[in-house]
Amino acid sequence: MVVVKANSSPTVPTNKNSFPCSNGTTLPLTNSIINLDQGDPVVLGTYWKKMSEECTVVIKGSDLMSYISDTSNVCWFMLPEMSDAIKRLHSVIGNAVTEDKHIVVGNGSTQLFQAALFALSHSHSSQPINVVASAPYYSEYQEEVEVVRSRMYQWGGDAAVYDKNEPYIEVVCSPNNPDGTLQIPVVRSEAEGKLIHDLAYYWPQYTPITHQPDHDVMLFTFSKCTGHAGSRIGWAIVKDIEVARKMTRFVQMSSIGVAKESQTRVAKIIKVICDSYQNYGSVESELFFEYSKSKMRERWEKLRAAIGQSKIFTVAKFPKAYCNFTNESSETYPGFAWLKCEEGIDDAEGYLRKLKILSRGGERFGVGPNYVRLSMLASDKVFNEFLVRLSNAKRDI
Repeated sequence: MVVVKANSSPTVPTNKNSFPCSNGTTLPLTNSIINLDQGDPVVLGTYWKKMSEECTVVIKGSDLMSYISDTSNVCWFMLPEMSDAIKRLHSVIGNAVTEDKHIVVGNGSTQLFQAALFALSHSHSSQPINVVASAPYYSEYQEEVEVVRSRMYQWGGDAAVYDKNEPYIEVVCSPNNPDGTLQIPVVRSEAEGKLIHDLAYYWPQYTPITHQPDHDVMLFTFSKCTGHAGSRIGWAIVKDIEVARKMTRFVQMSSIGVAKESQTRVAKIIKVICDSYQNYGSVESELFFEYSKSKMRERWEKLRAAIGQSKIFTVAKFPKAYCNFTNESSETYPGFAWLKCEEGIDDAEGYLRKLKILSRGGERFGVGPNYVRLSMLASDKVFNEFLVRLSNAKRDI
């Protein structure tokens, strides 16, 4: 029998001034390299550690043995309780329409992105269809398109300047990774176009929920919703049943479905979240989205203070908007900071590397090297050390 608890926090050394290294040793945090290149969402580990008992899942040795979950569903490897949990979560938050839609579960939204490209380009067999996104676009879009060397689709670059009279697929990431802005389709070509809406960060802790999207293909990921990246669960909400079938086929061929253990855990965690908002059960802890939004707000306030002290970088200020979920006006608090170097520093990523801070440079996002993306989702120890280094940064290092 396996008991799975919803504790996503990493093992932290007992020495509060040390930092875990990949080889299992520790270094003094002040001398270590801080990795803010990737968005590993361990920031919420403290919350889930408090909620471990409520989110515990017991799986017996004889449970979940078959590939098949529900043959009546287009996505036949999705557990019914997983489908119900997803629909309930979006109903509680109001961040996507699920009625009369088909849900396809995948191993994170990365797999579902490939599945959507496969499904939407399936009829364009004469030549590869162009995949575009508005710059600054998520750096992995181009790499995920190019790594498979598909004859069905190819990277087409910045959607804002796409002017070919050829079919295209535009990826609309909103809130946008890396800069946190809300995006809309921008391609002006008269050619036939299809859309994928990547809504990985359309959750209340990152941005006000201003409307309920009702797009043809919408991608969500549990890692950015709750921080449980290790469960590798994402889902697509799809309007066209044939597109859903093709996406399901892709997941089937690439991984023969999605682990039922992960689906069971995710369904349980979603139930705990929704129960707390709908006054079921006896959860006494702080409500999840209130906690996570407060955490993100605090981090952004500290980041802006550090930037103001160093005067090396600038960062955009986000306007307030009314959130239909929290019933209040608030700013956007993205999962990444999109920083721009002041004049005189042309290589933002290289500058931060001198401070032993790993980041992701602007050229990977389709813009100049004077921009850089940094994760806001690291552990408290790592993030606080980053703030110290940024506050003390000097132009002539």
